[in-house]
Amino acid sequence: MRHFGHIASEVRQRLFHQEPCEFDADSPARLLSAALGATLYSPATRPRLADDIMKQVGRGVVSMVLCLEDSIGDEDVVEAEENLVRQFAELAGRASADLPLLFIRVRHPEQIPDLVQRLGPTVRLLSGFVFPKFTEERGIPFLEALSGAEAASGRRLFGMPVLETPELMYRESRVDALEGIARAVDKYRDRVLALRLGVTDFCSSYGLRRAPDMTAYDVQIVASVIADVVNMLGRADGTGFTVTGPVWEYFRVQERMFKPQLRRSPFLEGQAEELREALIEHAMDGLLREITLDQANGLMGKTCIHPSHVLPVHALSVVSHEEFSDAQDILRPERGGGGVLRSQYTNKMNEVKPHRAWAERTMLRAEVFGVAREDVGFVELLAAGIPD
Repeated sequence: MRHFGHIASEVRQRLFHQEPCEFDADSPARLLSAALGATLYSPATRPRLADDIMKQVGRGVVSMVLCLEDSIGDEDVVEAEENLVRQFAELAGRASADLPLLFIRVRHPEQIPDLVQRLGPTVRLLSGFVFPKFTEERGIPFLEALSGAEAASGRRLFGMPVLETPELMYRESRVDALEGIARAVDKYRDRVLALRLGVTDFCSSYGLRRAPDMTAYDVQIVASVIADVVNMLGRADGTGFTVTGPVWEYFRVQERMFKPQLRRSPFLEGQAEELREALIEHAMDGLLREITLDQANGLMGKTCIHPSHVLPVHALSVVSHEEFSDAQDILRPERGGGGVLRSQYTNKMNEVKPHRAWAERTMLRAEVFGVAREDVGFVELLAAGIPD
């Protein structure tokens, strides 16, 4: 699979200076953690889940979480587990089907070995599990269960802890909680693909819910948690992990309080005013702003609960030609001694040593999401990726 693989090859060639790379579930973990992109969540109770998964592949989805936790009722767990086993069998029967990376969000550690055993040979379609409400105490049993299931099945399985407990929100317990999480995930570093942020649960600790006109970063108490998670768990010195962006809850707005945040000029230049109006109507201007802030704050990828959110995440993850040019200059072997140079776009300073980690991260993003041509912006990428 590849990002933007759902659009025609000739269109990709027109849009990309460097096309996104191909990858699969067996690719290196470093590549997969960056390639997760917009991870679409779906309740495991959906009766036509296999069909839904294939449909989303056609819309550009490359990673999905099939949820047995908060998205379904307590009384539906048994049937949801049975449904997963049936749906995996159906997916396995579809010859040469191109599947996204599939993860199961469980409630309890005991579900992991049980589901792996019940899936049988179809476990080959599974990339791993998502662990809710992760702390050091709660998380170690999940990671131990994952390790045991991997050994029993012979299948490489990843874990994605969700950081969403009140201990992370409360100032007096946050540092201790983060240090405990760091100990747990470092012990199983090879099995932890990414850390996910549960901002909805963070807000619930204070009875808050952000409006569609506001991002997670406008809610200061939430923004402070994101900052501390990245500070302690997302460092670029080799000790950090990929931290993914929080979920955007909205997909249609009935009434707006504030002016739209999406500038008109990029859409006029691309003759895409109708696209702009559709994005505003469906609260996507707020989503686009939050994606940009995710990236500015060191997050990569995003949790999504609606298919319409996937393409904006991926379009804004594509590396611009200017970013690519800067990163290439910074990483040239002859620049190893450091120094300062003017960018090829002659609009900024590139300082080799301080900007090196940014350049390496940018080149990894360029590998999985591609590099846009010099005259291509996110509007063209959005427009090209919308299914007919």
